[in-house]
Amino acid sequence: MTRTAFITGGSSGIGLAIARALTTRHPEIRLALFARDASRLATAAADLRVAAPKADIRVFAVDLSEDDPAKAAIGAAVQGLGPPDILILSAGMTYPGRWENVSMTTHRAVMEINFFACLSAIAQLAPLMVAGSAIGLIGSAVSLAGTHGYAGYTPSKCALHGLGETLCIELQPRGITVTLCLPPDTDTPMLAAEQRLRPVVTRRTAAGAPVLAPEMVAKAMLRGIVCSVPGFPRCFADVRWP
Repeated sequence: MTRTAFITGGSSGIGLAIARALTTRHPEIRLALFARDASRLATAAADLRVAAPKADIRVFAVDLSEDDPAKAAIGAAVQGLGPPDILILSAGMTYPGRWENVSMTTHRAVMEINFFACLSAIAQLAPLMVAGSAIGLIGSAVSLAGTHGYAGYTPSKCALHGLGETLCIELQPRGITVTLCLPPDTDTPMLAAEQRLRPVVTRRTAAGAPVLAPEMVAKAMLRGIVCSVPGFPRCFADVRWP
């Protein structure tokens, strides 16, 4: 069976690692990658095509926090590839800092991309998805407890966590499963950029904590999706690390 997967944040990090894992499992996959950086997207797609030359891989350079361009890009992907069997929402951003030192514009931007962009994509695509389809959300371990320096990021991931819990219940009658992955720090370009901005207390808190490879997170996410089949006693797969 040929699979169709849509991945936001698919040009790097966890999103790209999931794309690589899917093309390995399904070398004839139909794959749509969404991200803001057109150059990174082109490079990612070229690498994936080398590994899976029979795959139909299409890229969409778009800021998913901008409603109309996002809807147009997702609509174009559906028109070209059909609705997804697997929808992975990995696009995200962070801006660490004490809450009063982060502008309201930045707080809103983090919430827009980490929560509202995910909600909007699901609202557009879930009505088109059939029984047996799966939605994967890349949350964060910080949604389990407050952390110094993440007054913008933590609430956005808490909102995503709550959305995943709710969608699991509301989509279960249609046979669409929801998997929420809650990784700690992961070796991605976003983490590299974030580390330069972390307050001293945040750096001390993170010191010595393990940093996961994006391939490990991708494996956990896909394992959760496989386990979350219709009829599985707990279709909400909460993937955590100590």
